[in-house]
Amino acid sequence: MKRTFIIIVAIAIIVGIATYFSRFFDLPEIAPDDHAELIVVVSPLKNDQVSSPLSIAGRARGQWYFEGSFPIILYDKYGNKIAESHATAQGEWMTEDFVPFLGTLQFNNYIKGEEGLLVLRKDNPSGLAEYDDQIRIPIIFK
Repeated sequence: MKRTFIIIVAIAIIVGIATYFSRFFDLPEIAPDDHAELIVVVSPLKNDQVSSPLSIAGRARGQWYFEGSFPIILYDKYGNKIAESHATAQGEWMTEDFVPFLGTLQFNNYIKGEEGLLVLRKDNPSGLAEYDDQIRIPIIFK
């Protein structure tokens, strides 16, 4: 009984130490679990404070792109579209591997301190709903 208690305490201490030190490593924000194998966004991260121009960076698998790009859209908390552009592959996009991307959004019609939503959409030139996909990243306007 005493030995089990010591083991549990030791595990709790190890987990606590690992959690504490993990904040010192530059770990990228991963898209929701159902998208982590398709796209990873490293900037902006969830609930980051953002202003214009907003730089978007990460990596996505080739099938997320069409002709080397995909749409990025910024909404205010009311669902109003305030900016739209495209993120562009920074390498050969016709692959199943991850390819880095960069994008920029310019905007000026927002309220400081309010929440917004950055949407990265899988490019779907077919228009067929079964090929639609997107990730949503909550942000805060500064």
